[in-house]
Amino acid sequence: MVVQTSEEARKQIVALVKDFVRRDVEPIATTYDNEDIYPHELIPTMCELGLFGINIPTEHGGLGLDFTTFAMIFEELSKGWMSVSGIIGTHHILSHIVANFGTEEQKARILPKMATGEIRGGLALTEPEAGSDAQNIATTAVKEGEEYVINGRKMFISNGDNGNAFALMAKTNPESDPKHRGISCFIFEKPTEGFKVGQHLDKLGYRGLDTCELIFDDCRVPVENLIGGQEGKGFGQVMNGLETGRINVAARAVGVAQAALDAALSYSKKRSAFGKTISEHQAIQLKLAEMATKVHAARLMVYDAAQKLDSGERNDLEAAMAKLFASEVCGEVALEAMRVHGGVGYTKDLPVERYYRDAPLMIIGEGTNEIMKLLIARRLLSD
Repeated sequence: MVVQTSEEARKQIVALVKDFVRRDVEPIATTYDNEDIYPHELIPTMCELGLFGINIPTEHGGLGLDFTTFAMIFEELSKGWMSVSGIIGTHHILSHIVANFGTEEQKARILPKMATGEIRGGLALTEPEAGSDAQNIATTAVKEGEEYVINGRKMFISNGDNGNAFALMAKTNPESDPKHRGISCFIFEKPTEGFKVGQHLDKLGYRGLDTCELIFDDCRVPVENLIGGQEGKGFGQVMNGLETGRINVAARAVGVAQAALDAALSYSKKRSAFGKTISEHQAIQLKLAEMATKVHAARLMVYDAAQKLDSGERNDLEAAMAKLFASEVCGEVALEAMRVHGGVGYTKDLPVERYYRDAPLMIIGEGTNEIMKLLIARRLLSD
């Protein structure tokens, strides 16, 4: 069970994040997104705000906030520029895995540096032939004395270049049946001999955030970096971490959808057609009403999933539902916002086209929505 954040503390941190977004993020978002520039200059302020330690326990130097506040923070960041939320997205999956499954030594060594941003984390899970089918990873970790030798490739890794530590999933027993019992999770730290960053992917959206291929060629990792000190536990550890990741992705979707809705509302009150503002036309009013209703429903689903996690209840069903619904709503609302704007919404003069390009990331990321539907159905049928 997570310690509940007080309403006063929640309001204060969310207000600080809103101010940061307005002052520092929004002025650079369009240029940096168009030119695919990583916002290095934002990192010191993010560190000062404690954004690298949102839900890292206070005893390890973090803010120790609950997941409801965590979701609110991700929503606010994503309203300004969704890519900024990616800087701390998989960082918090790594911190969650270490905090919940790591040894006491691992927690003491890793979490304080993650909380300050000295260690900036990521998740090295996806491979060229293993995305949704996570058990099919080919990366191996062979124990040799007091080290594991890592070989393999990871693909589509957020923070792959600018991050310096990753929750790395690898097979320690390739012959295991079932496959997931042969998978372990390691804390992989840069620099390590034999490791290099491969291609940097040029993406439709989510620009300005490094998404890379990671190459492991006889990389040696000390045994003390095996999370929890036990082999064969990695699949469950990472799947648990992904449930928190689905809350952050769903919250991002709500943020982008809200930004698109706000833009549509504002534009509809300024643009005139047929002798009156388009907001006075019933066709536009119906669009706005449906958009707002869906965004509100999505936000409530995200908070519900977060609150269940905060209370210590099982939340895999709610997290999958929230991620599925919020991301689909985000795609719909972004397109509707573009329609409200008409031709100008299709240009780069306004951020609406960026919302439209960013929306698919939430539909695909942290498990595709097709996988979410399967997870939901399995839970429903298992009860």
